[in-house]
Amino acid sequence: MLLGLDGLDDAAVYRVSDELAVVLTVDFFAPVVDDPYTYGAIAAANAMSDVYAMGAEVLLALNVVGFPEDLPPSILAEILRGGAAKVAEGGGVIAGGHTIYDAEPKYGLCVMGAVHPNRIVTRAGAKPGDVLYLTKPLGTAIILTADERDQADPARVRAAVDSMLALNRHASHVACSSGVDAMCDVTGFGLLGHGSEMAKAGGVGLEIEASHLPLLPGALDYARAGIGTGGGARNREALDGTVVMDDDIEEAMAQVLYDPQTSGGLLIALPAERGPALEQRMAADGLGCWRIGKVVSGSGVKVVP
Repeated sequence: MLLGLDGLDDAAVYRVSDELAVVLTVDFFAPVVDDPYTYGAIAAANAMSDVYAMGAEVLLALNVVGFPEDLPPSILAEILRGGAAKVAEGGGVIAGGHTIYDAEPKYGLCVMGAVHPNRIVTRAGAKPGDVLYLTKPLGTAIILTADERDQADPARVRAAVDSMLALNRHASHVACSSGVDAMCDVTGFGLLGHGSEMAKAGGVGLEIEASHLPLLPGALDYARAGIGTGGGARNREALDGTVVMDDDIEEAMAQVLYDPQTSGGLLIALPAERGPALEQRMAADGLGCWRIGKVVSGSGVKVVP
């Protein structure tokens, strides 16, 4: 076992041989959108992201399903179809799974990937002087909450859904070939939660520049309108004493920073001199890549304007 319960990484890693390590993760959640196929695809993308965040490739996955007895089986079929399509897009296969009755639908995957033991990327390698990049914009939970309340522009919801559906696979390829020091995906603990984990694992501090953060259209507007999330509030409470927020950061931006992301992007730390090449390669391949801050000596996360 190379990585397991004692770490802060996205998945467990087990070395099979000098040439092969397997990466294993599991993730599932209740619906975040109404369309069953899209829900299944988003949940699958989110689960596979843990494998990509460690520089690995997805091989196979098992469905994890909770489903109410009183809903039509056709809905479940669409959820599974969406998940299978997204796994196939990532180069993997669905190899079965397990289903139970539950009062609320839940779906996700147990995912197995593969990586050379010498090419594993963890959260622990960030060094002072590294620059930080993010590959997807923030704000999914706030936008989805606004949609639940019938206060969201459909075009903005569509942009959030498109972002959640996008795999982190190729962004991981580009990042790894660019020589990253550390990487993780940004999901339920939000940018500040996962950034804090990266800082703790590496024994460093992170400085995030709020003005450089990519935001989904509408995220800041809805936060300013008072739309928040329970997950964001829990993240803020859990990170009390770990995050230092500059006095000039407006409350709405703070909410976006704590916002739990579904199928969010990759948070990347790499040497500053490699940053321009990473940006150029990501742009050439049509991938998002925003420089959002730097790694510093110290601990925790500081947010500056």
